[in-house]
Amino acid sequence: MSSKAVYAGSFDPPTSGHVWMIERGAKLFDTLVVAVAQNPEKAYTFPLEQRLGWLEEICGRFANVEVADIRNRFLARYAADVGAGHILRGIRDEEDYRYERGMRYINSDLNPELETVFMMPARGLGQVSSSFVKGMVGPHGWQEIVARYVPECVFRDLVVWGEALVAGEGAP
Repeated sequence: MSSKAVYAGSFDPPTSGHVWMIERGAKLFDTLVVAVAQNPEKAYTFPLEQRLGWLEEICGRFANVEVADIRNRFLARYAADVGAGHILRGIRDEEDYRYERGMRYINSDLNPELETVFMMPARGLGQVSSSFVKGMVGPHGWQEIVARYVPECVFRDLVVWGEALVAGEGAP
């Protein structure tokens, strides 16, 4: 029996923690769909196309990983539509646990056959989030620090974005 999971997020931008989850998911499941969500009530720093492009580059080394756009869809219904029996979610701390527990119950209400698999990242990635990474951009020497927390393809674009921020130009 084959297994398929969906790992969804905004990936604004993808971090080393996201990559850790993708690597583990690719080992656990026959197929992993990395799905970029677009919540109309959320303001994103980077456009959907850029986030999808980053993930295509990051996931290109995995034969069993696909990247998808799930704009304007419920995750549980999307999972059913693509034949996934699992949702993969990361939990960094107690706050994530409370949020993810509630989402697990809602997703189960929408799709009772769907199983949620929770994973906790390695200690060094436990506090890394997209917001954390973006918040580090700007002060002198930020590149050395931020480079530890994001994949190379993301870092290249963050340097351009960061230079524009420091110059007072806003996001490119």
